[in-house]
Amino acid sequence: MTASFDAVAVGRRVLATESSALALQADALDGDFTAAVDLLFAARGRIACTGIGKSGHVARKIAATFASTGTAAFFVHASEASHGDLGMIGQDDVVLALSKSGEARELADILAYAKRFRIPLIALTAVRESTLGAAADVILQLADGAEATAEVNAPTTSTTLQIALGDALAVALLERRGFTAGDFKTFHPGGKLGAMLRTVGDLMHGPGELPLVSHDTPMPQALLVMTEKRWGIVGVTDADGRLVGAVTDGDLRRHIDGLLSHTAGEVMTPGPKKTVPPGMMASEALALMSDPPPSVTVLFVVEDDRPVGILHVHDLLRAGVM
Repeated sequence: MTASFDAVAVGRRVLATESSALALQADALDGDFTAAVDLLFAARGRIACTGIGKSGHVARKIAATFASTGTAAFFVHASEASHGDLGMIGQDDVVLALSKSGEARELADILAYAKRFRIPLIALTAVRESTLGAAADVILQLADGAEATAEVNAPTTSTTLQIALGDALAVALLERRGFTAGDFKTFHPGGKLGAMLRTVGDLMHGPGELPLVSHDTPMPQALLVMTEKRWGIVGVTDADGRLVGAVTDGDLRRHIDGLLSHTAGEVMTPGPKKTVPPGMMASEALALMSDPPPSVTVLFVVEDDRPVGILHVHDLLRAGVM
């Protein structure tokens, strides 16, 4: 390494090169992209993503992105396809084949198989007139951007463009299907992402653990319920079962003189001001707990003004909601 080497300058040059190519790719999108989305949307089967080398790695990533956003997809290694894995591809599927040059010889058997069984083929390649391009029903052509490695010409910019086009296809399909955060949660039950997509209803404690008393309940009885349920709060309901208030430790202190001679309705704070529906995202509930005034550690979960559950901040933190 020479004394004049500047890693930051190299990094910036690479990012600028790839960024410029992405802008070219965005400007170049046309009816072929629409045709590809239409073909993928209409597929009765799955999307078979394939490639070799760096394009194969990208194809595997695109298949994973499709699958996680509601489009059934899988990866077929171009070389393994010739040794039995062609059987993974059905006549209701669509093949998405990646190759910068479009001349990867390992793709030959997949191209022949797709043609023989009339399986739609989308090519993601830089060369429209290539063997891959000639075999395809739809061509998504990579923008003419220089590889970031210049003299070495290793796949850098081209694989970035492939990934970006795969993302563009996945998001277009996601939006066309009306894929929601709830749908996304179904495919991501684990990890922080899954936690952030969980709802209040997923984490709340149900009716059997609710600390509830009626409006006219004497405070000695209300205190027993408050102690038994161990939430540090008791909800107060009217004759129709609607939540009309809550008694907290603060309310007890404010009414300490003659407390036991009062009813829950006389001691409660009306409201309570902070409640949540079971369908709210858990992350939103945590934000509501933290927002003053005042911040709280417990929320009643209500539907049609009636309590159906209770949620503690510890439930959210244990689930990984941040």
